[in-house]
Amino acid sequence: MTLELIGIIIGAYLLGSIPSAVLVGKAFHGIDIREHGSNSAGATNTFRVLGKKSGTLVLAMDIIKGLTAVNLAFLVDDYGVFERLMNLKLTLGLVAVFGHIYPVFAGFKGGKGIATLLGMVIALHGYLALGVLAVFLIVQLLTNMVSAGSITAAMSFSIFVWLIFGYSEPVLLIFGLMVSILVMYTHRTNIARIINGTEKKIYLFKRKNDQVHEHG
Repeated sequence: MTLELIGIIIGAYLLGSIPSAVLVGKAFHGIDIREHGSNSAGATNTFRVLGKKSGTLVLAMDIIKGLTAVNLAFLVDDYGVFERLMNLKLTLGLVAVFGHIYPVFAGFKGGKGIATLLGMVIALHGYLALGVLAVFLIVQLLTNMVSAGSITAAMSFSIFVWLIFGYSEPVLLIFGLMVSILVMYTHRTNIARIINGTEKKIYLFKRKNDQVHEHG
């Protein structure tokens, strides 16, 4: 492993470690998001605690982290072969997700990595990203639970890989399995709350009752 490659991997981790939710919370609201709501420094908790504007900003920043980290692969001159390039992209993306979950800039207490993972998938393959995003939105609209959408979308990743690539890209199928395990692990408390019926909900659109209260 060359010093150049080591430097890029470290760069991917540092990108992932940028604590978007913490920065937005402190800059615009004067709070540490990790001390409120679910105590997670991610976009979902930001939406819940700080509202749609701040949540959308954090979501965009976290997606960009994953997308940028993957594209660092093009800085390595001798990784032009597709298979090696794909392996490097996957490595850099996962390192960025790890950085988001355990950020060096925020005491190793970050978010659950879903938005950064989405940015990674966008950088890997557009159709994959669209498929996974569609699953997330459908489940979110049906359940009003971001966690349920995130878990289902992660589980669907391997299915979309198989539909697009078949068995020609085994590394992506293995990656899909790793993503499913990672998301299940980071959402283990959410899964328990979903089973118990206590998981909090986020509504993408205002409910009729909310509109009545606003005008009442």
